[in-house]
Amino acid sequence: MVIKEMVHITPYHLDRMLHIYLPDDYEESEARYPVMYMYDGHNLFYNEDATYGKSWGLQEFMRQWENQLIIVGIECNHEGNKRLEEFSPYDFKDFDGQRIHGTGKVFMQWVVDELKPLIDTHFRTKPEREYTGIGGSSMGGLMAYYTVVAHNDVFSKAACISSAVGFCYDAMREELTSAGPLLPDTRVYMSWGSKESGRKPGLVKYTCTNLEFSHLLVERGAVTYPYLQAFGGHCEADWEKQNAIYMPFLWNGVFEDGME
Repeated sequence: MVIKEMVHITPYHLDRMLHIYLPDDYEESEARYPVMYMYDGHNLFYNEDATYGKSWGLQEFMRQWENQLIIVGIECNHEGNKRLEEFSPYDFKDFDGQRIHGTGKVFMQWVVDELKPLIDTHFRTKPEREYTGIGGSSMGGLMAYYTVVAHNDVFSKAACISSAVGFCYDAMREELTSAGPLLPDTRVYMSWGSKESGRKPGLVKYTCTNLEFSHLLVERGAVTYPYLQAFGGHCEADWEKQNAIYMPFLWNGVFEDGME
């Protein structure tokens, strides 16, 4: 089941909707669950909530998957360029050359300091690092890259899907190269679609960037899964097709059945 709850983002002085998936037997069970925090929560579960009328279909996937966890989807700020600001740890220029002041570091500090403790208090979670993941697409994928490195003591796994790394390549690369060793069993799924970058030179550049980031993460002790989605576009319909890839990879070994 999916519930919606409003939460206050203290540093922005704004309220924001959370889209929270709970296992269907949550009310009858006493079990505690791992938690996956995800950006653009309105796009995760229901087509009617999704910005472009198509969701990731995550509720349907979770209902048929053999393992269960709680998913906390954080809705974005829909006002102007606020989503770009909140979901970037760094300043950058957008496609129109407009300067964007990234406040993603502030946003993630709020998630760590306020949102996660709130979720752990109100729901039966497994709060430890090994049971906590982060994920997103586009700007959310960029944030997932940043988060698993900058807050590696809190998040052990990240899904970086169709990440908007081109906006902030130099800053993100510096973040990775300056990072110390990552904690054990840090797992990072990174994907990009062959139809996202237009012509072949764009695809080559996007591929090289993700593979470079994968190499830097592996050097620091992470386990990575770089995935080029053939004919994949920058859209929820293609990200939905990856649910059955990134979820088993990220949560491998966490559940009692020791899934592969």
